[in-house]
Amino acid sequence: MDLYEKYQLTRVINACGKMTHLAGAAVLPPIAAQAAAALPHFFDLDQLQERAGATIAEATGAESGCVTACTAAGITLSVAACMTGADRGKIAQLPDATGMADEVIIQRGHLVNFGAPIAQTIRLAGARVVEVGTVNDTAEYHIENALSEHTAAVVFVVSHHTTRYGTVPLERVVELAHARDIPVIVDGAAQSFLIRRIIDAGVDLAICSGHKYLSGTTAGIVAGRRDLIAAVALQARGIGRPMKVGKEGIFGAMAALEYRMQLDIDAWQAEQNRKMHHIIAQLSPLPGVAMREEPDPNGNPFSRARLDLDPKIAGLNADTLARAMADGDPSIRLRAHHAEEGYVMIDAIEMDDAEVALTCERITGLLSASPQAKQMLNEHYAGHTLPSRWSWLGAAPGDMRHITGV
Repeated sequence: MDLYEKYQLTRVINACGKMTHLAGAAVLPPIAAQAAAALPHFFDLDQLQERAGATIAEATGAESGCVTACTAAGITLSVAACMTGADRGKIAQLPDATGMADEVIIQRGHLVNFGAPIAQTIRLAGARVVEVGTVNDTAEYHIENALSEHTAAVVFVVSHHTTRYGTVPLERVVELAHARDIPVIVDGAAQSFLIRRIIDAGVDLAICSGHKYLSGTTAGIVAGRRDLIAAVALQARGIGRPMKVGKEGIFGAMAALEYRMQLDIDAWQAEQNRKMHHIIAQLSPLPGVAMREEPDPNGNPFSRARLDLDPKIAGLNADTLARAMADGDPSIRLRAHHAEEGYVMIDAIEMDDAEVALTCERITGLLSASPQAKQMLNEHYAGHTLPSRWSWLGAAPGDMRHITGV
């Protein structure tokens, strides 16, 4: 079945990476098969979550685990669990946190927006967010000063979106919080390769996505202390009900973790590097282009092809290039987080060789176009931001291939 044709949808080539606005990941066949096998049948979801907890524990080294609707839901429910424990009365009371420790400490450099602000995700539990430090200067004393009998948890974010310097590292955050018997929650949405390392740092709850680098169905995976995991699961009888996960999400998460445990990560990394180096070789000769390997900033086992663009030589800036690539069908979505800084990245993890070739061909065509065509592109996209041109809420804008012929 061609869903693009059936529903008149724009075809997308994902050169951006594991992004929620591009529907997460291409679900791997064995994971899709297990989720599909679950669909015609009935299960006791509490029992299924128990089995999932055992799989999560084996895969992460944590005491236990459970599956949530997504990472964001996992953050909200983890915060709620730290506020209520297993107290059914408190669970029923939320989001009214009267009488509970309800403050959640987070470093200002970790106040990311992953499609929604993480502070809002925390507040959904009924918690109050306590921001400490400044964006690029948080010290241990900021955290120590904020810790009190009102503190329910400390949230730590592992993401490329966070400030890259001037924050207190995870291991010290754990030590500071645990000195006051306060749990630490880690948002590690895209860090499934690092989840065991995060757990080994002594955190109490860690959440990663089941549909990013695990390439599974939409779900969040929460791993951590057995008592807090039980409290997370109990939130389904309260504020967690509107964000419940279905059988296909749970079975998909289990299959994804089982697949990861048997994956030859070195071979997987070599395949990603092969595609990346091919992109670098294909695009390096273009005038005004500087290509290089960009390792993942969090230490995951993959790199991306970084394309720095000199607009005086190339005739286009990185922002215009990204938006022109997104136009048309297929829409090729580059990783354009840093386009305003003069560069984009090409993440080939979700691309096959044909898509890599088409992406390189499209970029080459745009950067080899006539000065007149480039000027038309510059004028067409002037004054627009990337979100206003192709939001995750909508389709790609009008096709501009008539200008360049690519």
